[in-house]
Amino acid sequence: MAQFTLPQNSKVKPGRKVEAAAKDAKRKQTFKIYRWNPDTDENPRMDEFTVDRSKFGPMVLDALIHIKNDVDSSLTFRRSCREGICGSCAMNIDGQNTLACLKPIDECSGDVKITPLPHLPVVKDLVPDQTHLIAQYQTIEPWLKADTPAPTRERLQSPEDAEKLNGADGKGPAACILCFCCSTSCPSYWWNPEKFFGPAVLLNAWRWLNDSRDEGTGERLDQLEDPFRLYRCHTIMNCTHACPKGLNPARAIGEIKKMMAARKG
Repeated sequence: MAQFTLPQNSKVKPGRKVEAAAKDAKRKQTFKIYRWNPDTDENPRMDEFTVDRSKFGPMVLDALIHIKNDVDSSLTFRRSCREGICGSCAMNIDGQNTLACLKPIDECSGDVKITPLPHLPVVKDLVPDQTHLIAQYQTIEPWLKADTPAPTRERLQSPEDAEKLNGADGKGPAACILCFCCSTSCPSYWWNPEKFFGPAVLLNAWRWLNDSRDEGTGERLDQLEDPFRLYRCHTIMNCTHACPKGLNPARAIGEIKKMMAARKG
């Protein structure tokens, strides 16, 4: 399991054990949740909440919402759509980066351990600071670039070209929801977060390089022509394994490298 970034000079310690399930509850489950509050001087800790499974739905996010609503209102995490679309509830569950809304509790072994996404500063509890990741995403200029006059309606493309973005199975680069499960599972990104763009950003760079309506291919490749931005990828494949949407960032990075090689001749 990857190590996540903690406040300086801190160490995770055992925390509170909260028994929130009735003694006669038939289905009990314990959740070990990372806690840290920047407004106190306390070190991070792992709180344990034992709850009644009959009180909430089957996903880990359902359990977190139940704990926050009915057990400990101070528990902090991000969530929004609950449908695997927004990427807000990305966290490390049972040792793997994923979305809490898509992770069934029954797939976890024993007590469910929940920590923030690895190797990011922690804002509070399960909320990581994604400021740097978003800044890198903005660097690739993720919008359509075209110098030709705009048509009176939308810029059209063929179904075949659209499929390159969406994928025949709906798992093309345009399906990325920027949850950053992939980038925070990548050792190359842990080692070079200031210079390497990481799989999530490079997957989205490939999305625009692969768009038949975009006319900024040369400029986009120039932005990636750097010893670190692209070439720190060593095809470890953690990114593809971690993606909760079943996408393949490693393949996208390989395709960008091919374009670089073809341009150099």
